[in-house]
Amino acid sequence: MKLNAIIVEDEKTSRDILKNYLNKYCPNVNVLGEAENIDEAIILIRNNELDLVFLDVEMPFGNAFDLLEKVGDIDFETIFVTAYNHYAIDALNAHASYYLMKPISIEELIKAVDYVTEIKTKENALHEEVLVPKTNAVNGKITIPQQDGFEVINTADILFCKADDNYTEIYLNNNKKKLVSKTLKYFEEALNDGGFARVHKSYLVNVNEVVKYVKGKGGSVVLSNGKQIMVSASKKSDLLSYFK
Repeated sequence: MKLNAIIVEDEKTSRDILKNYLNKYCPNVNVLGEAENIDEAIILIRNNELDLVFLDVEMPFGNAFDLLEKVGDIDFETIFVTAYNHYAIDALNAHASYYLMKPISIEELIKAVDYVTEIKTKENALHEEVLVPKTNAVNGKITIPQQDGFEVINTADILFCKADDNYTEIYLNNNKKKLVSKTLKYFEEALNDGGFARVHKSYLVNVNEVVKYVKGKGGSVVLSNGKQIMVSASKKSDLLSYFK
């Protein structure tokens, strides 16, 4: 399987060496970007769906553990890459998948990537079986991933979902909102059998909660809570097909 990854390392030479090794010996790793400090790393982490972060320990204005603390809810694996072996226990406490010493051994790098690939493969299998169930297979319920497991909610309680970069805001009919670190496309696929329509690049609505359609090039829908959502012209026919 492909692993989307970033490299967090303050030394350009070290970044280049690691990237070259990955390109040559670990073709399943797709390096989406590089960061030389904590601030750049946080931006990359928040703007990408990552499987793996190669993480140097010592960086300007902080270290790897400061970065992980700032990120908070971590849903990617980490491979620490450092010249210092005294961070190994801290890395284990931070749930690192692997600890690579500099200079990097190609054999150890391959082992580390293979280990993470195995972890993510098992996670994806669980994802298919549990975290994104077919809604009709679990009596109209869906699971929302959380740091300590997942929360089960009734799909009928969802009014609409709104994209927020690589996050999704889920609005429920009890006036509650949940922010989930998954894309809107993730929920579009998970709810594709549950009466949900993608009406806009940023919105997925529960068609059972639509109480009115307002004509226009794309038009708009009004939901049961009074929320009005624009419908893009390209999505109009898909939406209206639910009401024919």
